[in-house]
Amino acid sequence: MNDSDELAGKNNMVESIIDYISGLEIIATPEEVEATQPFSKILVEDYRYPKEFIQTRPQFKVKSRPSDNIKEYPVDIAVFDSENHTDSNISIVVECKKKNRKDGKTQLESYLTLSNAKCGVWFNGEEKLFIRKIIKNGGIKFVEIPNIPRFGERLEDVGRFRRRDLQDTHNLKSIFKTIRNYLAANAIGATTDDVLAQQLINIIFCKIYDERFTPLDDLVSFRAGLDEDISKIKERILQIFTNVKIKYKEVITNEDNITLDDKSIAYIVGELQNYCLIDVERDVIADAFEVFIGHALKGDKGQFFTPRNVIKLMIEIIQPTENDIIIDSACGSGGFLIEALRYVWKKIKDDRERIGGWSESAIIEEQKEFAMNKIHGLEKDKFLVKLTKAYMAILGDGKGGVFCEDSLDLPKNWQIQTQNEIKLDSFDILLANPPFGKNIKIEGKDKLSQFTLAKKIDKKGKQSLVKTGNVSSLFLERNIQFLRKGGKMGIILPEPYFALKSYQNCMEFMFNGNNIMWIIDLPHNTFRPHNNAKCCAIIIEKGKPQQEYINMAVAEYIGHDHQGKPIYNNDNSIKDDTRQIIQEIIERQKNNGELKTKYDRPLTFKVLAKDVKQKNILVPRFYWKTKLDLIKKEAEKKNIKFVSIQTLIDEKIIESFSGHGSPKGELKGEGDIPYIRVKDIVNWQTYIDVTSLIPRNEYERIFTNKKKLKAKDILYVSRGSYRIGSVAMVSPYDGEMLLTKEINVIRVKKENNHYGITPEYLLYALSHRYTWEQTENKVFYEPCLPNIADRWKEILLPIPNNKSDFDNIKLKMKDVIEKQWKSKENISDLKQNFDVFIV
Repeated sequence: MNDSDELAGKNNMVESIIDYISGLEIIATPEEVEATQPFSKILVEDYRYPKEFIQTRPQFKVKSRPSDNIKEYPVDIAVFDSENHTDSNISIVVECKKKNRKDGKTQLESYLTLSNAKCGVWFNGEEKLFIRKIIKNGGIKFVEIPNIPRFGERLEDVGRFRRRDLQDTHNLKSIFKTIRNYLAANAIGATTDDVLAQQLINIIFCKIYDERFTPLDDLVSFRAGLDEDISKIKERILQIFTNVKIKYKEVITNEDNITLDDKSIAYIVGELQNYCLIDVERDVIADAFEVFIGHALKGDKGQFFTPRNVIKLMIEIIQPTENDIIIDSACGSGGFLIEALRYVWKKIKDDRERIGGWSESAIIEEQKEFAMNKIHGLEKDKFLVKLTKAYMAILGDGKGGVFCEDSLDLPKNWQIQTQNEIKLDSFDILLANPPFGKNIKIEGKDKLSQFTLAKKIDKKGKQSLVKTGNVSSLFLERNIQFLRKGGKMGIILPEPYFALKSYQNCMEFMFNGNNIMWIIDLPHNTFRPHNNAKCCAIIIEKGKPQQEYINMAVAEYIGHDHQGKPIYNNDNSIKDDTRQIIQEIIERQKNNGELKTKYDRPLTFKVLAKDVKQKNILVPRFYWKTKLDLIKKEAEKKNIKFVSIQTLIDEKIIESFSGHGSPKGELKGEGDIPYIRVKDIVNWQTYIDVTSLIPRNEYERIFTNKKKLKAKDILYVSRGSYRIGSVAMVSPYDGEMLLTKEINVIRVKKENNHYGITPEYLLYALSHRYTWEQTENKVFYEPCLPNIADRWKEILLPIPNNKSDFDNIKLKMKDVIEKQWKSKENISDLKQNFDVFIV
């Protein structure tokens, strides 16, 4: 089952949720999950309305027409002036829709017309609209307003905040999402995501400046009043921005401007004006930024967020201290730097509080000093540098340590200020997820000459410089260069660096004179949907002897599927293995490397370094015994034993060979002999794709008698797609076929073997759940395609100990195959005698 199937399964299974306001169990419709429940929470947490003043379930009803005495219109959320939920007390109505639904504004206006509510909200989980009802000269009109009043405020008080009135929020992510969607649909003059993102950064700096330099009892300038002219709001924001350019000149330059239209600026100000950003929890700020800025990042350039849980896991392993000088050589939007900053800040706070005698202001000064002096980053993209500095400015400081430079360039080519701050062989900790991708080319003799990994050796042993360098390889070496002896590097690299022969030089480089401390196997979905690379994270200590055991961890779930949608456990918690890994790491640190807790599925373990070197495989799941142990435990209960495929080969019970090869592309569809590819292995049969039929002369050019197919041969997918492990059986009616090399042929040579394995049973065993679960741990990811190579021979095949069960399976399989063959026989007859061409 893949992640999307699992999510679908969960959604089918969970049919009800608990209503946030009433506590009643209700049906989990998309409208409820995506809009009604989130906005109910916002009303309580951000607007401070007591739950007793809000009604969701049962729904409060208003009139559908003046003569309606029954009150037929149910309101999604109704807010009242008191705990008495009466017609006269209703003050706000909220109309909720599921995502992508744009209708409902007219419905909201009807609710307002026929009730005493003064204002309303339309919300679909991603977009939001505030509406005020105005009764004048016997008529009713509706106008958009910046926001609704908080608890205890009048409608007229919207936008009239003193600095001390601002409050924190846990719902900034939702607010940023609505801002981004509003701007994408309505902003004039700024349409692309990167331009919108830069505009938002500029306005957020205005908000930060206003919060920091407005006296507590003064009216804030970052505000949007109820009936205020939007041009006046923009004028006030532009005046703040003039001051911002002076205060934050490391981030905002004279060339930066706020170019959004008046209405868009008023909308942003209206959404943010209630809150104090500098008091908001740092996690909340980071989440909110990622929602907005994520749309502007381009995955093809390696510019996408590293998931926060992965960053936290790597930092938990390295455990930076306030004495460590930290760098990220490809800092992007600053995720590693910010999480490292947060981690050390917490340590500083905990240490000082444990000692005692430290005031809060003194602790904050210590934290700021660390941020300003110990946090450094390099990034070649100007927009991302600005984004990182914006993060740092919101969190406190540290923005001065981030520079716009190419980390792979010669250090002497960096700006003078960068050269003074960033030097090789000087950092205690390096954390990075460098860019990777086939489209990123590193060229230039001077640049490449800095790196041993940019050199190649021919068959005669002659060394020369490559014309184009691999960006990930060069970052690996440069990152080691940044560290002092004993410094620790945490880096994320594509999986080929941990297994493939073509990356042998990189594996040798990591081992050479360094200590590999940890390797973490990350799920394939980690960077999806932005990037399809399967990656691992590795922690290396520079210039230290290799420890006896390498610590390893395997995460099978990262919290989201291949589309980026959350996946869940049965208890509705996010399915994220990094949490358990962190728990196990902390426990091992406390217990001299051992686990005291009996985990059902332990995710951390250690492997002898000499074994890893010998096998030349650094992929953790290859050594992960937990899954196989669980399979064996379950099999034992079912009275099932195992035999390895390699044993069957050694005993000459089975043999195997690879497919024939690929025909010329222009000849596909030009003949009458089937060319079988990975996608054609379906339901234990070979599917004949008429668009891939090849001419006989092309077949004879590639085909060899050594690889002639026989009936009952099993075709096994070994490379090229998620279908690795899929099998089919050759029938007597398949005729001549050409197989792609990504398909192996497995043949039972001795049907009368002491295991009792027949071709039909082998087909069954290769399709068994136990076999598939083992297969997952043996498939490694090449730059483009997954590949099991010869590791499929290590798989253990299940065999029932009970002879009756064994014979029954073989009989059923034989019956299934014979029925399939009968169908193929009939089709073959139709083709030969009745001119059938396509089936």
